Amino acid sequence: MSEAKNVSFLGLGVMGGAIARHIGNAGHRLTVFNRTPQRAEKWRAANPQIDVRIVSSPAEAADGADVVLTCVGNDDDLADVVLGPTGVFTTLKPGAVFIDHTTVSARIARQIAVEARDLEVHCVDAPVSGGQAGAENGQLSIMCGGRADAVAAATPIMQAYAKRIVHVGKAGAGQSTKMVNQIAFSGILATLSEALRFAEAAHLDLDKVYEAISGGASQSWQMDNRWHTMARDEFDFGFAIDWMRKDLGLTLEEGRSLGVSLPVTALIDQFYAEVQAMGGGRQDTSALVRRLPRRVKQ
Repeated sequence: MSEAKNVSFLGLGVMGGAIARHIGNAGHRLTVFNRTPQRAEKWRAANPQIDVRIVSSPAEAADGADVVLTCVGNDDDLADVVLGPTGVFTTLKPGAVFIDHTTVSARIARQIAVEARDLEVHCVDAPVSGGQAGAENGQLSIMCGGRADAVAAATPIMQAYAKRIVHVGKAGAGQSTKMVNQIAFSGILATLSEALRFAEAAHLDLDKVYEAISGGASQSWQMDNRWHTMARDEFDFGFAIDWMRKDLGLTLEEGRSLGVSLPVTALIDQFYAEVQAMGGGRQDTSALVRRLPRRVKQ
């Protein structure tokens, strides 16, 4: 493992809690902060093998830290915990590393990188892919934006929970790459949903259909991992539709600023809005199939 460091983690949600556990298990001296203190206490109780310090503010978490990581909700949350009056950047020392795993706008990622540069802090915007299972198993794919020296400094920490770490470009490029990911996999789920309902309506054996097509051109991670669970109406796999709509909103906004047309993505975003209206906002993204009623062949 890498040399033990003073590492602070802010945001112990589904993804952040799992990542923080891997960091603690790797032997780093761990400090955590969560805006809901009860969640931090619950996390500590669930991970008794980790000697962890719980603090009451982002500034306290960053004071004396070698590395600070964040995994919070949205742009406003990130701005508050990093740039606010009791934020990370009020106490983080020069030469420290700041890693953000939140999916946010490329704009705020670039803003934070400018502030970090002035403080002589290594800064990496590092959204992740792989979902709850990837976080739990330490198998996340991480897309990193920032200077090469910053990514190099951050990599030994991220190796505790990643299967792939790619430096994709300058500050903000990590977030833009995450948007590419969301465009691609939302489209796959939309057509996978239609394919499943078509197969059901045709009274096909779904196991045989999967066996027949999953080795060919239509194979995907979503097919391999969600075809059977979608058929069983199982939608509890971590990455909620509410969060997907946040991500797609960021993507569509960035597309407008770039002058890029994203008509399919905009349509799928509205499909997800339909599932939210059905009460499925906290179900995972494969619940997109719910908007397509089952047709019984007569």
